[in-house]
Amino acid sequence: MSRFMAILQQQDEPIDSTSVVSMVREMLPLLDATEGRVQFTYTHFVKKAAPVSGVESLMDYEVTWMSKGKKNATGSIDVELNLRAVVPVMSLCPCSKEISDFGAHNQRSHVTMTVALDPKTKMTVEDLVTAAESEASSELWGLLKRPDEKWVTERSYSNPKFVEDLVRDVAGQLKADERILSFVVEAENFESIHNHSAFAKISLTK
Repeated sequence: MSRFMAILQQQDEPIDSTSVVSMVREMLPLLDATEGRVQFTYTHFVKKAAPVSGVESLMDYEVTWMSKGKKNATGSIDVELNLRAVVPVMSLCPCSKEISDFGAHNQRSHVTMTVALDPKTKMTVEDLVTAAESEASSELWGLLKRPDEKWVTERSYSNPKFVEDLVRDVAGQLKADERILSFVVEAENFESIHNHSAFAKISLTK
């Protein structure tokens, strides 16, 4: 176990795909192993500025890196790399907006993306988070002032999304990203007018 901690503590920069690949390649010689797996889950914090006031706050995301290394016949190490991120966002119901004279119901949603990455490329957690936040009715912030709340309310109202729309639009971004070899996108809407969630899922291997 101490060798795992030693490898982790060598990281001076924030973890990204290149550092995870380096970890698994360093791990096998240290353990005199022909194959091995590194997996860790943690809360990833991103400092975000509110859309109008600019006030800064931390937003948290649940992240899991999974990497598997195996020595091939030439003695080099082949690596498989996966990243999962759970991104909380806001969704506003298009049906509610269409039929209501005043307002529309909205809810917090969790977009979970699990992607297989080309280990020769670089991806950060923020890259994946952006793919989900940019396709939601609105992204979320840890702290908002009243002008920011107005902006978020109006932004979401002008950008309604069903849960199916959300996964489809996020999948479109991941499909276009050449660093991603395959993906699964899931979205759960914690409905504000029902005692159940709405759920959608889409997957693709390129």
